[in-house]
Amino acid sequence: MQHTPVVRELVLIGGGHAHVQVLKRFAMRPLGGVRVTLVSREAHTPYSGMLPGLVAGHYSFDESHIDLAPLARFATARFIHDEVTGLDPVAKTIETRTHPPLRYDLLSIDIGSAPSVAVPGSSEYAVPVKPVSRFNTDWVQAKQRILNTQGPQTIAVVGGGAGGVELLLSIRQALLSAEPSANLSFSLLTSGADLLAGHNGKVRKAFGSLFKQRQIQIVSNAEVSRVEAGKLVVANGDEYEADEIFWVTQAAAQQWPGDAGLAVDENGFIRVDACLRSINFPDVFACGDIAAVDPHPRPKSGVFAVRQGPPLTDNLKRQLMGREPKPFAPQKAFLSLISTGDKNAIASRNNWSVQGRWVWHWKDWIDRRFMRKFNRLPEMDPRAMSKNAQSLSDPLLEEPMHCAGCGSKVAAETLSAALADLKPVSNDRVRIGLAQSDDAAVVAPARDDTLQVHTVDQFRAMVSDPYLFGKLTAHHCLNDIFAMGATPETALAIVTLPHGSTPIVKHDLKLVMHGAVEVLNEAQTTLVGGHTNEGPEMALGFAVNGSIAEAALEEMNGPQSEQSIILTRPLGSGVLFAGDMRAKAKSRWLDAAIEEMLLSNRLFAAIVREHGASAIKDVTGFGLIGHLGEMLRSSDVQAILDLHSVPIYAGAKELLAANIESSLQIDNEKQLANADLGHFAREDPLVKLACDPQTCGGLLACIPSANAAQALHDLHAAGARHSAVVGSLHAPRGKRKIQFQ
Repeated sequence: MQHTPVVRELVLIGGGHAHVQVLKRFAMRPLGGVRVTLVSREAHTPYSGMLPGLVAGHYSFDESHIDLAPLARFATARFIHDEVTGLDPVAKTIETRTHPPLRYDLLSIDIGSAPSVAVPGSSEYAVPVKPVSRFNTDWVQAKQRILNTQGPQTIAVVGGGAGGVELLLSIRQALLSAEPSANLSFSLLTSGADLLAGHNGKVRKAFGSLFKQRQIQIVSNAEVSRVEAGKLVVANGDEYEADEIFWVTQAAAQQWPGDAGLAVDENGFIRVDACLRSINFPDVFACGDIAAVDPHPRPKSGVFAVRQGPPLTDNLKRQLMGREPKPFAPQKAFLSLISTGDKNAIASRNNWSVQGRWVWHWKDWIDRRFMRKFNRLPEMDPRAMSKNAQSLSDPLLEEPMHCAGCGSKVAAETLSAALADLKPVSNDRVRIGLAQSDDAAVVAPARDDTLQVHTVDQFRAMVSDPYLFGKLTAHHCLNDIFAMGATPETALAIVTLPHGSTPIVKHDLKLVMHGAVEVLNEAQTTLVGGHTNEGPEMALGFAVNGSIAEAALEEMNGPQSEQSIILTRPLGSGVLFAGDMRAKAKSRWLDAAIEEMLLSNRLFAAIVREHGASAIKDVTGFGLIGHLGEMLRSSDVQAILDLHSVPIYAGAKELLAANIESSLQIDNEKQLANADLGHFAREDPLVKLACDPQTCGGLLACIPSANAAQALHDLHAAGARHSAVVGSLHAPRGKRKIQFQ
C-alpha cells in the first residue's frame, strides 16, 4: 500500500481553547501530507468557563478539563508532553525542557498567560489564577490548608473583574460547604472604584448587593503595592490582613516568545495581524491570551480564544496549501455569564442584564456542550477520514512509490546528518562501531570466564512522541539482559521511519535515536550500528549483547519451594496502550504508567539477586501468567498467586470495563489452561490483567521467603515503589502449576 509521505510539519504549542478546536477540525478533515504535533506543558487543559464551578464543587476535574492525549490521538497528531523554553524562528526549531530541538514548517502558539510578578511578594505569598492550567493544584492545596487550620481566617482575592468576583464567590461556596461552622471572613480588593468595571450598572449593583448579603468586604481604590506573609499593602499605605491570598489581576506574558525575536507589545504579548499571524514571522501564528491582535485589541478572555479556533484552523490550512490567510474580526460585544458561587448566575450584554437559577443552568448547558466536543470523541472510520481529507499541493507528494527492497532504505546523507551528533558511551572493546562506515560492527571478545548473552526486540511506536518512544524501546530491550543478571555492553538498532520528506525523516530519526541513546548510555551500553528503512509507521528495535560470569549464571537454579514471588512493577500497560490507540485512555493514566516504565530494571535486578533470587524474569508480551508459567516449566513447585496483591496501573480496570483490551489478550488467556482459577471467574478484571501483555514490564523474582520483607524495603527505597509480594512457591498441591487465591 502506498502511504502519503509527510512533507509539512504543523506544530501547535499549548493546548488552549483555540488549539483544541484546531485538533478537532483537523481530525474531521485532515490535510494530506501534513503531520500535526501538539507540544504542551499540561496534559489536561482546563476550560476557563468551568473553573469557578470546579472550585465551588459543581464540576469534577474530568468534567472541566480537556484531556489532550486522546484528542491528539483522535486527530492522528503527535503529542509531546513537555514545556517549551525557547524558539528559533529563523531556523524553525523549538527548544523544550527535556527533548532535543523540534522542527516545524508552520507554528501556532496558544499558551495562555503567566502570573504577573510585578507586585513585590505576589509570587511568594499569593496563589495566582494564571496560568489557569496550574490553578487547580494550587487551589486544592490552599483549600486543605484553610480547612486544617483552627481559629479565624481571612481569605482575600485581589482583582475586581469578573474573574476575581466569580473566584471569591466560588471559594466561599466550597469552604462553607465543606465546613459550615468555619470562622472565615472574605474580602476583595479592587484597584478601581467599582467591581466589574466595563459591565453595566445593573450587574455591578447586583453583585454589590450580593457581597453585602454574604458579608464579603469590598475594598475599592486599593491598588496593591506589596504582598507580605499574611498581609496586603496598598498604594496609600493601608494594610489588610489575609491568611490566604488569591491573585486575579492582569496576567503577564511568558518571556520566551519575545526573547526569540517575535514582535511583542509593551506587555510581552505576541503581536499578530488580523489573520492571527505574527507581524514579523509569517510562519508563526498566535492566539488566545498570549496574542495581541494589532487591528482588534480585546481583553484577555476565553470568549475570544474560543472564537479564534475556526478562523485559525482555516488560516493554518490555507497557508499550508500555499494560499493567503483571511483576516478575522472578533465581535466587539459578547454575552457574559457570571456565576455567584451557588448554582445561580447573572447574564449581561451591553446594557441588558438578567439573573436567576435558570441562568446558571443555561451557562452549564453551554459549557457542557462545548466540552462534549472534545471529551466524547466518536469512533472514526479511517475510510471516512480519507474521504474527507483535503489535498496539499506539493511536488514532494508526487514522488515515485517507495519499493519494498533497497529503495525503502533511508538515504546515506540523511542518515549521516541525523546521527552526526549522537554520542554513544565509549567502550574499549569496540574496534569498529557507529562512527565508522563499515557494514558491521567489530567488538573484541569478552574474558574467557564470561558467557555472551544476546537478545533482540522490536516495536511499532506505542506512543506518538518519537523521543519518548526511543527511551521506552531501549529500556524494554535492555530488560532481558538485566533479568538474566548480565551486563549489557553493545547494541545494534533497527529503525523504520514513516515515509516523508528528507528534513522530516532526518528529524524523526534524530529524535527517536536521541531518546534511545540516552537510555543506552545510562546503562553503559554502546550503540555500535544498525539499519534504517522507511515504512508506513515508525518502529524501533535493538539487538543487545552482554556478558555474564558463568558462576553467576549457575546461581540461578530456578524456583524453589518456600519462596516468595515478588513483582516490581504494576500490570496494565497493554490495556492502557490499547485504550490510547482508541483515544479512550486518560492522559494522567498514561503519564503515571510511562513514568514507571522509564525506570531502569538494572538496580532492581541487582537488589533481588542480592537477596537470594533463584529465578528472575521480566514480564513482557506474554503477561504475568505466561512468564510465570515459563519460569515454572522446568521446576517441580507450584505457585500460589494472590491476585489481590498484584499492583495494577491506574485506569486499567476502567478500560477493561469499557471492553478495551490488547490484541494479544485472547492468545495470552490461553495460558490460563495451566492455572487453577479458584473462586475467580475467567472474566474477572484481575484474571484478565494477569494475562495483559506488558511493555517495559517489571521483574518477577523468586526469593527465599525470609528475605522478602527486606527485599521489598530495598526495592521501594530504590524507586520500585509498587513492588509487592504477589504469591508463594510450594510443593505441588494439585495438577495445575499456578493456583489463584
